[in-house]
Formats: sequence, C-alpha cells, structure tokens
Amino acid sequence: MRVILFGATGMVGQGVLRECLRDPEVEAVLSLVRTPTALNPAKLREVVQQDVSDLSAIEDDLGGYDACLFCLGVSSLGMAEPEYRRVTHDLTLSVARTLASQNPGMTFIYVSGTGTDSSGRGRSMWARVKGETENDLLRLPFKAAYMFRPGFIRPLHGAAAKTKWLRCMYAVMGPFYPLLRALAPKYVTTTECIGRAMIQVVRHGAPHRVLENRDINAACRD
Repeated sequence: MRVILFGATGMVGQGVLRECLRDPEVEAVLSLVRTPTALNPAKLREVVQQDVSDLSAIEDDLGGYDACLFCLGVSSLGMAEPEYRRVTHDLTLSVARTLASQNPGMTFIYVSGTGTDSSGRGRSMWARVKGETENDLLRLPFKAAYMFRPGFIRPLHGAAAKTKWLRCMYAVMGPFYPLLRALAPKYVTTTECIGRAMIQVVRHGAPHRVLENRDINAACRD
C-alpha cells in the first residue's frame, strides 16, 4: 500500500503517520508538510509544500498511490466564514481533484468531525462548511471516499496539537478520558485508533461512506 498523507504535523496526522510507519503493509508514505519534521524512516518521503492548494509543481510525483489520508485542518475559532471556507473546503477540493486525476484507483479519507452537517444548511458555520466539503468529495471519481467524523480524540504516543490553547485543553481533559470513555464510548477515540482505522478502511472498505466515531472505533478493532 502506497499512501499520501496531508497534515502529518497536526495531532491527528501525527497519530496516522505513526500507524502507517508501523504497518508492514504500508510500503511507502509521501507526506506533504509545510514544516519538515525530524523523522527519517526508509519508507517516508517528506515534501515541503507551503501552498498545498497548488500542487502543479509536484503533480507528476503524485501518481501511483493507493490512498490519500487527509488530516489537514484548522479550527474555526475566530475565523470568518469566507476564510474558513477557503482553507477547509476550497483547499481540500483542490487537492482532491488533483489526486483524482492522477490516481483513479485511489481511496480518499477525509477527517471531518462529529456534528458535521451533511445538509450544508445548518446554523453552525464550521459544521455547514465541513458538510459541504464532505458532499463534494464524495462526488469525485475516486475508487472510494470515506469521511471520518471523530469525536473527542485522546492524543497518544507523543502526538500533540499544534496550537497552544488546544494543547492546554487536552492537558486538562486528559485525566478525564477514562471517565469519558466509560460514560460515552461512542464519542471518544484516540489518534492511534484513527490511524489504524484508516489503514483498515483502505484495505477492506467500509459499509458506510461516512464513519461516525463508533464506526471508527469498530474499524480500529477489526
């Protein structure tokens, strides 16, 4: 399995990259990042790309991959809708269209979130934009496309959020994770589980094109 990964320096992407590097069936990972990491395993190739909305300079290198794991995203906190739409919907679709043209046999997995609004007409701005993004991705000519909607994500194995306020939130919530898992198991997961579930879905598919948190956890255990 040959994988393209977006967002490897974010919290979810760190977990997904770890699982890809650990899985013997993943033979190569192409990671597009804005900031290089210190990782240097044999099957990882990092490409520093400041503007991922324009992949024309590296388009010829994007063919021959089985999956794209798209973990790139931003918080909507403090953002106006046009700017959030640009970095959430427009950027994602630009990348996906390029990859679909190069890899018609590709499986595309997009990290969305619990509460995403598939109708695209709800009051919550982030949920509406995410829902429109999901719908447009599902219309593209990939072999398959799956939308992952995790709930509360526990970072494991050193994965950490990039923004200070999110790191603080996870530090505060961390001790309560066992309680959250006991009271609301359908709404909590981990970075490790998301990564393992993505690999399983690429291998075997899934019964639904939109995977809620409980579906992610089930795929992780398969």
